[in-house]
Amino acid sequence: MARLWAAQGRDLALCARRLGELELLRDRLVSAHPRITASAHPVDVLDVAAVDAAVADAVTELGGLDRVVANAGVALGGSIGSGHAEGNRTTVLTNVVGTLNQAEAALRHFRSVGRGHFAVISSMSAVRGMAGPMNTYSASKAAVASLAEGLRTDLYGTGITVSTIFPGYIRTALSDGMPNRLFTANLERGTAAIVAAIEQERPRASVPAWPWTAVGVAMRLAPLPVFRLFAGGSPNTGSSH
Repeated sequence: MARLWAAQGRDLALCARRLGELELLRDRLVSAHPRITASAHPVDVLDVAAVDAAVADAVTELGGLDRVVANAGVALGGSIGSGHAEGNRTTVLTNVVGTLNQAEAALRHFRSVGRGHFAVISSMSAVRGMAGPMNTYSASKAAVASLAEGLRTDLYGTGITVSTIFPGYIRTALSDGMPNRLFTANLERGTAAIVAAIEQERPRASVPAWPWTAVGVAMRLAPLPVFRLFAGGSPNTGSSH
């Protein structure tokens, strides 16, 4: 996403835990697109002070923020009750509390200036509770989708917009351990679809739109025995990393 936005001439505040990789990305983007400004901020989304500092520093270095994308997430753990409790808790904390921390910092700035766009990356797994190692992950993504929906209601008419993006499977390290990965998009197509949906500031978007808009309907309507074939319902209690 950073590479696509840099190519559009957007200034960027890049946030991640691994500062070395982040600084390398920043330097490459600025070298390829000399007209942009890019800053790097070491952030663990569970560290409230680090999240707040990143937003404050980015506002100072870039002269403000027009958009914040909350896309930090993990997929750890396994079937509930099968000995993977620690991974399941980490998934909920990172995906839900981490997103809340980002929302608090971003919305504090947007409210102070009366405008802004907050984009939350949920997942198609949020449409209906998944099974096995996907159970906790899908629940966490449903939670952040509900958080974004509430924010959209709360901020209606204020000049601050909120988008919820529901990606299907995209070929990344995060998805490698997930079961039953149907309709997996390559990184380029998946990322381009996410960026396009965010640029349109749509309230909700399933991406890539084909086939995931149709798949989402099928997921909601399928009888449970059929849905389990897609949702990871099996004796497998292994972990997803």
